[in-house]
Amino acid sequence: MGYRELTRQEKTAIRKLVVQWCANYDRDTGCLPLDCGCYMLGKIWTGPMCRYFRQAVLPLDPALEQALAQEDVVLERRVCPLCGRSFVPKRRQLYCSSVCQAEANRRKSRARMRNKRAKDGFRCYDLSPQNPCK
Repeated sequence: MGYRELTRQEKTAIRKLVVQWCANYDRDTGCLPLDCGCYMLGKIWTGPMCRYFRQAVLPLDPALEQALAQEDVVLERRVCPLCGRSFVPKRRQLYCSSVCQAEANRRKSRARMRNKRAKDGFRCYDLSPQNPCK
């Protein structure tokens, strides 16, 4: 079972739900049945949760419930720098398709040659007497 660290938004949402809706939570003593601090307020990883929180409080926030129920690894998504589409990369893939990759290579080659020509300066290849190079 792969646990992951909770995001800041998930921790904030859990804290708000516990403080506002949990019947077992008391601001002064924490968890009333356990007579100690609330376990859910200090939670930083997904995984085991307070049974009452999971069954009675968590269903009040369906988005958070779904985010905490995911046990599989969340795939990294990238945005193609050329067309802006979102895709799941394979290894170190930068572009969403071979078409975008070819277009990006073409643009890079043109920019590289443009910089090379600008750095080398103007060269005259026509050495006829009517058109002397200066």
